[in-house]
Amino acid sequence: MTVSFLVRGSIVLMALIALSTSVRAQMRVIQPGRPPATSQVRPPAAQQEPPGSSSAIRLARVKYGGGGDWYNDPSAEVNLLNYVRTHTNISVDASYEFVDLATDNLFLYPLIFMTGHGTVNFSPQEVKRLRSYLENGGFLYIDDDYGMDASIRKELKKVFPEQDLVELPFSHPLYSAHFSFPNGLPKIHEHDNKAPQGLGLFIGTRLCVFYTVETNPSDGWADPEVHNDAPEKREASLKIGTNIIVYALTH
Repeated sequence: MTVSFLVRGSIVLMALIALSTSVRAQMRVIQPGRPPATSQVRPPAAQQEPPGSSSAIRLARVKYGGGGDWYNDPSAEVNLLNYVRTHTNISVDASYEFVDLATDNLFLYPLIFMTGHGTVNFSPQEVKRLRSYLENGGFLYIDDDYGMDASIRKELKKVFPEQDLVELPFSHPLYSAHFSFPNGLPKIHEHDNKAPQGLGLFIGTRLCVFYTVETNPSDGWADPEVHNDAPEKREASLKIGTNIIVYALTH
């Protein structure tokens, strides 16, 4: 059965309204997975969207095979989405949830997120579904947590055999979607002490996969005591994360 992705035009219109004045209508997404039992992955009750709210954007973590720790730092998305709520007019549900690429639930999210330290392995079904999701307006953000680079490049080649990852120029609109990053990605973690890179894959001219390596912004989203990042590093991480969400919702 062919799965129809929610109309892309409506996503763009909703996000533009959210950024200019207020969010009157945004995509409703359904939580396909259960958050971990730890209390840190939920925001204070006063900050949560009302139950059943149809206006809240959700961000799903990709569950993948191969042995990598896809589930690490569950506070990351919660903190990022709370930051997005504070610094934009986008309505969000700041909770941790995950999605399996082989399920129909994938098509309920306007954007999804992958991270981890180890090996990634997509099944043939996951490759097919991810390609379909991206071709129908979806957006995937991948952040190398140090150790997934070689395998994720190989797996992305299965999804897009006809193209290679290309580095985005600093003039790309993602770097100015909400906050200004005239020099591209901030350097959050040292890793191999190389310059950070923001790489992309495209459907036509539309960026549909954004991959960050040698920087690790999502570690900066996590609770402060997890990685003990300096406040300015965490702030830069949250700002570039906000840009990624704003860009994904408006392009």
